[in-house]
Amino acid sequence: MTEEPGRTPARVVVADDQTVVREGIVMLLGLLPGVEVVGAAGDGEEAVRLVAELAPDVVLMDLRMPRCDGVEATRRIRSEHPGTQVVVLTTYADDASVFPALRAGARGYLTKDAGGDEIVRAVHGVLSGDAGLAPSIQRRLLERLSESEDPSESQPRRAGPPEPPDGLTARETEVLVLIAEGLNNTQIASRLQVSTATVKTHINNLFAKTGVKDRAQAVRYAYGKGLVRPPGG
Repeated sequence: MTEEPGRTPARVVVADDQTVVREGIVMLLGLLPGVEVVGAAGDGEEAVRLVAELAPDVVLMDLRMPRCDGVEATRRIRSEHPGTQVVVLTTYADDASVFPALRAGARGYLTKDAGGDEIVRAVHGVLSGDAGLAPSIQRRLLERLSESEDPSESQPRRAGPPEPPDGLTARETEVLVLIAEGLNNTQIASRLQVSTATVKTHINNLFAKTGVKDRAQAVRYAYGKGLVRPPGG
């Protein structure tokens, strides 16, 4: 991975209660361009303290930690220090805390078998407004939403394109669907044959109209409105 000219390295705090894992991630990221590890925490309490002290761009957050777990630490960081983003880095793609972590404000979610380049891409992705969700996580998110849907409240799906909800334009709805399918801004621009600046404008507009705060919430919204189907649906 080569560092993009002029791109400022993202300042990162790593939070993991396992010393070997924590030091391994710090060492790995130290070998890669695009990130600067400014601190390491052994639990959620220490992670919150380091964020207050160091004001990093991103925290790579384990979920299962003593004293204060990753979900609560994420909630506190996003509430008290909104300039710091959180990317969850945990062991299992089906970890039961994935959804609480996203609701708590995590902008990305990767498993610990992710390579260094993938972690760096996720870090810079959340800083540029993309959701750093591994494809397996995004599939799991849609599957979980499908499993939790109340069949008694399900409505028959239209055969044709769904009606744009909440005042969205047809193009904004199209962008929303592509977000839910896992495309980043560059891929959406290529698919729609428009500029990335135009895509960002559509995203800003649809976020404002729907009240979602990030792409993870946009995925939930798109599913809830019947704009996308779960895998196998």
